[in-house]
Parts: sequence; C-alpha cells; structure tokens
Amino acid sequence: MAAAARGKASQREVARRFGVALRTVQRWLGRSRGKRLDRVDFSSKPRGGPHRRTASTIEDLVLGLRRELRERSDLGDWGAGAIHRELVARGEGAVPSVRTIGRILERRGALDGGRRTRRPAPPTGWYLPDVADGTCELDSFDIVEGLRIKNGPEVEVLTAISLHGALVDAWPAERLVSTDLALGLLERRWRAEGLPAYAQFDNDTIFQGPHNRPDVIGRVTRFCLQLGVTPVFAPKREPGFQASIESFNGRWQIGRAHV
Repeated sequence: MAAAARGKASQREVARRFGVALRTVQRWLGRSRGKRLDRVDFSSKPRGGPHRRTASTIEDLVLGLRRELRERSDLGDWGAGAIHRELVARGEGAVPSVRTIGRILERRGALDGGRRTRRPAPPTGWYLPDVADGTCELDSFDIVEGLRIKNGPEVEVLTAISLHGALVDAWPAERLVSTDLALGLLERRWRAEGLPAYAQFDNDTIFQGPHNRPDVIGRVTRFCLQLGVTPVFAPKREPGFQASIESFNGRWQIGRAHV
C-alpha cells in the first residue's frame, strides 16, 4: 500500500484499491516518509505508553508520609499536594505527581472525605401514602404577590395545580387576594374539575385562618372539611412540599419585570 501510494496513483485511488480509509494511507506514508520501505516498521503500535503502576514501596512511602504529616503538620495539611512537596523537599529520587499521589490515596482507602451518596428522589406526594401511590389526588394552592402593572395597580395571582393530573389554574386579581375571593375560586375550580382528596396550602392566614386564637380554624379550612377534602399545610422552611406549585408560580414571577 505504501509502495503504491509512492507511485503515480493518488492516495484516494490507493485507499479504494485496498479498501481502507484515506487517513490509513496517509498514516503509513507518514511512517515511511524518508525511509526505504524494507527498513520501515509497519507493525501496529498501541496508543500511549505502557501501563505502569506505582511500585508498592513508593505507595507505602506515600502512606507513611501522610500519617506523619497528619500528626505533626503545623498547617494541618496532609493531602496529595502536601505529600508531594514533602517528597521533593526530602530529595526522593522518583517523586510521583500530585495526581498519582491522589490515586494512591484513593486506591489504598486513605482519603478523609467520602463520596456523596446520591439517592433517588422520593415519589410525588411521599408524605401522604395514598397520594404517593397514585390512588388519591392533591390540589396545591398558593398566592403570587408583588406583581405590578406598569403605571397601573398591584396585582396578586391565586394559583392552583393538581399534583398528579397537572391541572392548573391562575386567577389574577386587581386587588389583594382575600378569603372571600379564595373561597369563590376554590368552589369554581372544584365544580369544574371535581373534588380532590387533599387540598394543600402554605401558612398564609388567608388559608389557615387567624393565629390570634389557638382554638379557631379559618374559613378555607372549614370549607374543605365540609366538602370532605382534607386540608394539608406545608411545614415552614420545607420547600419540597410546595415544589410543584412554586414551579408554576415561577412563570408569573419571571414575567414580573415585563408586566
């Protein structure tokens, strides 16, 4: 093939004749350039150098030095970089690189930090067994505040989304959302879509009721109970419970600057 490529035939013609790619012809020509063909080594050569593992004596030295640095290091540093610097300072002959030292420590189980364990996310509605297994539906409600039309009034939006069915609703209001307005919109939604088993809210007083008396529940809570819908209130500082509705609310909040 190399002899044919050195002749009058073009490289593409040689590649077609021998059934190889053009780059193969070019590779053999490059390997034989400036040499007699009978003196060229055409044997295949694996890419990269031979695989060499660090000698066990070097690995033992690295581990011993790590223990020594851990006990006496004033800087509290006994990682791969510190071990490499110490080996160089001591004038050791063959000093492995920082990356090699790191691989030695990992291979010998001498790393302080553990790998992060990534666990699968819990099922949707995991905190309610019948919602988690998909036999019951949950409607989640929230209020988007602080929206203002340019040169116009402030707007609030009552939003709703069903956890499994992804049935969404959004009711913009030119006034602040009140308990009366929330009750009317909940009734409208449930007349159209049907009743869920659960209705989830945050701890807004519109949904939960006033907090000035411990033995009084709000009108929204009583409305749900009268319809056989169990109200659920998301714990404070637990955003995962409201993730679905908050994701939907983000569409309104992203457009806040364009309203």
